[in-house]
Amino acid sequence: MNKDEAYDLIVNYFTEQLEIPREKIKPEVHLFDDLGLDSIDALDMVGMLESEFDLNMEDDELKSIRTVQHVVDFLVKSIPQS
Repeated sequence: MNKDEAYDLIVNYFTEQLEIPREKIKPEVHLFDDLGLDSIDALDMVGMLESEFDLNMEDDELKSIRTVQHVVDFLVKSIPQS
């Protein structure tokens, strides 16, 4: 998966599942402070990513994900290019 594909996936997830306006979602925005995600939202997102792409996110990876860009970087690193 490349960065554009990962970014589009995350933007679509946030807009469709969490009803966050598309214009609020930028790479640098903080998931909790800027987008208003709570721990349940974050776990739902992780669950979706793990099931959709057969991933297993380690606790240290979860703790380091704070921005939209962090999610994109994780996906690019974890999912091979197709």
